[in-house]
Amino acid sequence: MGHRIKADNLALLYRKAADKFESLPAFATRVSALDWKPVSYRELYEQGADLATGLIELGLKQREHVGIFSDNRFEWILCDCAVQLSGSANVPRGRDVTDDELFYIIDHAGIEIAFVETVELQDRVLKLKNRLPALREIILLDHKAKEKEGVKRLEDVCKLGSGLRAQGDKRVEDRISAIKPDDLFTLIYTSGTTGKPKGVMLKHSNMISQVRNLPGYHNCTDRVLSVLPIWHIFERVIEMYTLSFGGCTFYSSIVTIGEDMRNVEPTFMASAPRLWEKLHERILKGVKASHPVRQILFHIAYFLSRQYKNSEYFITDKYLKMNKEARLKRFLLMPLHILRWIIVLPWYGFFNAAVLERIRLGVGGSLKATISGGGALPIHIDKFFNYMGIPVLEGYGMTETSPVISVRYIKDLVVGTVGPPIPETEIRIVEPETGTVLYPNPNLPDNGLSQRGEIWAKGPQVMKGYYRDPELTQLTFKDGWLRTGDLGVITHNNCLKILGRSKSTIVLSSGENVEPEPIEMRLQQSHFIDQCMVVGQDKKYLSVLIVPGISEFRQAGLNIRTMEELALNADANRIIREEIKRLTSTNNGFKRFEQIKDFRMLPQSFEVGRELTNLFKIKRHVVEQKFNHVIDELFANGSPKNN
Repeated sequence: MGHRIKADNLALLYRKAADKFESLPAFATRVSALDWKPVSYRELYEQGADLATGLIELGLKQREHVGIFSDNRFEWILCDCAVQLSGSANVPRGRDVTDDELFYIIDHAGIEIAFVETVELQDRVLKLKNRLPALREIILLDHKAKEKEGVKRLEDVCKLGSGLRAQGDKRVEDRISAIKPDDLFTLIYTSGTTGKPKGVMLKHSNMISQVRNLPGYHNCTDRVLSVLPIWHIFERVIEMYTLSFGGCTFYSSIVTIGEDMRNVEPTFMASAPRLWEKLHERILKGVKASHPVRQILFHIAYFLSRQYKNSEYFITDKYLKMNKEARLKRFLLMPLHILRWIIVLPWYGFFNAAVLERIRLGVGGSLKATISGGGALPIHIDKFFNYMGIPVLEGYGMTETSPVISVRYIKDLVVGTVGPPIPETEIRIVEPETGTVLYPNPNLPDNGLSQRGEIWAKGPQVMKGYYRDPELTQLTFKDGWLRTGDLGVITHNNCLKILGRSKSTIVLSSGENVEPEPIEMRLQQSHFIDQCMVVGQDKKYLSVLIVPGISEFRQAGLNIRTMEELALNADANRIIREEIKRLTSTNNGFKRFEQIKDFRMLPQSFEVGRELTNLFKIKRHVVEQKFNHVIDELFANGSPKNN
């Protein structure tokens, strides 16, 4: 799959990339729309080695944990390079980290040296420092900002290391040679069901397996746009993957993404579903605002593309097969699809070049592929871009699997799935309640294809475990298999299709992970809310289903006889809206993406044996299935009605 550098650990990957690609640009920082400041592979390695030597001089030990609290910028990857070259592991988090999370992560991970991006983060860490006796060094990344007493500047630590290396210091080389494949390269804290973050231990061998097995044919002429949070494992694997073939990563942002896609003309990128939803909205808005003739031409071009692509998918046997297909049916339909494909081909060719190519140029024009992850891509968005000739390769994974488990291939793209497992990866589909293996199962028809259950995974990318949490690690693994908590099915294309989540974590379309239980517990502190369930999987925002406390509303003076009347009462809706806003505000410790944007009151209570277990826990899949029409209504227009 292309000429990728082979290395046993990430430190060697950085060094071999510098040796092979030397003066080629590795990373570029945006100065203005058409002005980017590049850093070569050799410069990255030398600066990283200087910083690593400086850190070692400050007392950094082999296999120690180093905090990096920063959003996307070149200094982040420089710190990562230095940490890897020093034989240590980084503990990353973005600027939006709360004080409670900051304290917990630094304390739990035993961090002695921490990089902070901004003055604001510097001040917050300094306030916590008296409660963190192990924290010895704080290093400020922003070269324009002024450091406070007890804080060092990144440039000064680099200069310290540079001087030592000039005198013949070889400690970095010694550290690299001592790195083992089983050593951690990172410790990533993700949200836990108890409210405390979980420390996912990822090894060098985990990341190296991803670099080795990700599909694609790339080389040093590739331009990769970076827009996802740099500390997320999905973005990090793409950056390491890019290092292996000598491409250049351009640091963009959500604010400038449209402009940067046109100017940089990326050939490859990692993306979240929200990005493609935004681009979809922008394209349709542009079409609507254009001349009526242009609108007609677009709709003709899209119609022809849809006919052409659907017949192509059928002829090449790359359409979604949830069930076994009768051979006779395929035999009878094949001539019709071939005929349609032949008839449409010349018209599609003309409109594709004259109309759709212009739209493709609006998203760079050179994009070979993009891998969408961090949440499910809505099927209409998925189809739209693939019909338009912009190959979106949806993938599936989690932090615990470094993260990719499966991904679609350009040459074997089945829309509606997340593709087959990547090489060296095994997948099982297991009945969640009994643990019975449904796929692969030779005792079931077609070896268990189309059987729905929980996805279990095994492969070289699977984490070492949760840091200092053997009980949770033991619960997550079963006979060497990682229990993902996600529900899925292997289609008759031998591709994985995600059906939902058997665990409660909600992943928004932006890629943010939300644990609903703390929000639900807070909402149920209101006398007016008896029960509730937060919803929003793969949506832009959170909403909530409310079982109201009818007796409380009667005591408040509302003349209500039934739950149905209560749900329609304007005063009752106003009270619930105010309660939600008050209880889930930022003042109560909730982040912006954890805010509840909309709600609906349900006409009946959750009961044991139906919506609740014997321990009174919500059966989320049951509630979602029972009230799916209510949930669909909550998100029907893409924006909340009750806010």
